[in-house]
Amino acid sequence: MPSTALAGIRVLDLSRILAAPLATQMLGDLGAEVIKVERPGTGDDSRTYGPPFAPGTDAAAFYLSCNRNKRSVTVNHATTEGQELIRALAARSDVLVENFRAGTLAKYGLDHTSLLALNPRLVYLSVTGFGQTGPYARRPGYDGIFQAMSGMMSVSGHPDEPMKVGVSMVDILTGLYAATAVLAALRHRDATGEGQFVDLSLLDCGLASLSHFAMNYLVSGEVPRRRGNGGYGGIPSQAFQCADKPLFLVAGNDKQFAAFCAAADRTDLLQDPRFATTSARITHREEILPVLEDIMRTRTRDEWLALLDQHDVPAGPFNEMPEVFADPQIRHREMLAETEDPESGRLPLLANPIRLSATPVGSYAPPPALGEHTAEVLGRLAGVTEDQLDGLRARGVV
Repeated sequence: MPSTALAGIRVLDLSRILAAPLATQMLGDLGAEVIKVERPGTGDDSRTYGPPFAPGTDAAAFYLSCNRNKRSVTVNHATTEGQELIRALAARSDVLVENFRAGTLAKYGLDHTSLLALNPRLVYLSVTGFGQTGPYARRPGYDGIFQAMSGMMSVSGHPDEPMKVGVSMVDILTGLYAATAVLAALRHRDATGEGQFVDLSLLDCGLASLSHFAMNYLVSGEVPRRRGNGGYGGIPSQAFQCADKPLFLVAGNDKQFAAFCAAADRTDLLQDPRFATTSARITHREEILPVLEDIMRTRTRDEWLALLDQHDVPAGPFNEMPEVFADPQIRHREMLAETEDPESGRLPLLANPIRLSATPVGSYAPPPALGEHTAEVLGRLAGVTEDQLDGLRARGVV
């Protein structure tokens, strides 16, 4: 069996909810040993973010979505003994990830300055709402707030209604930025022997994700308009209602538009100077879209999909969740995985989409029960005996 990409890397995960746990789950999928440190008794808040819960358990699907391939240890960081245990684990870890509000962990001697002094090779990643600096640094915040503040909602929705993305998109994007940052810092550490502090802000990541929308504004000074299911690239690139159901069509460049016109038997559109080139179609957007809407209503969705596929024009249906997981391409790519959970039995999971030829994602350990690995991890890495563990439990430390 090939080695995993991050075999030998140990991640101490002090995070909860979504963005940072997604990052540590990614690292766990890639083979790192991830030790999730949780509060005794309650654990990660997301454990209770249900229904739905896994059958026969009190584990919310929300928690299950971002905590596989981890080991759960309970430690009360607010106690002196708990702080010593976390320091002992940090001393033997390659990466530490936390998402406490700025300044919180400094009160317990668990901030990056303290732990990098203890372990100079440590990559210490802090994920916060607004970052470690600036006038908002100590404010709390959640995904919807950052979708609003970053400008994401300003470009999403219909013209008369700003709208957030349905999923917690800023959290998810931040998790991906976080995993990338850790890998870059590990590369630097391996080359120089030096760890470092990584300061990641959800607001920053939300703004960075605006990409070409933000760049269009910076170059032109024009505020982007909300266009519903329409895009800002070539025309057409949006949803269209067919005779029965909608589909999403992208024929933004000249070759694709010519192929669409051939599929629709409307090559006359190519002779109209308003529609003959990509730039012309963007300029005359309001004139061509009604024409395309009328064309699309002449056939059913499935008729259009078959016809467009024959002409190599990009298009796809709007799938509800049952259709997503029944799609033959999704099934072929094995994006629906499963694992055996000791409590709930068969547990379906979204697979990691990364396909590595030499070091593939090997397996998915089920998200751990609260404190499931406390005795094993503290014994192995902190030298805690069973008798000592009993005393720590009695004092509310673990």
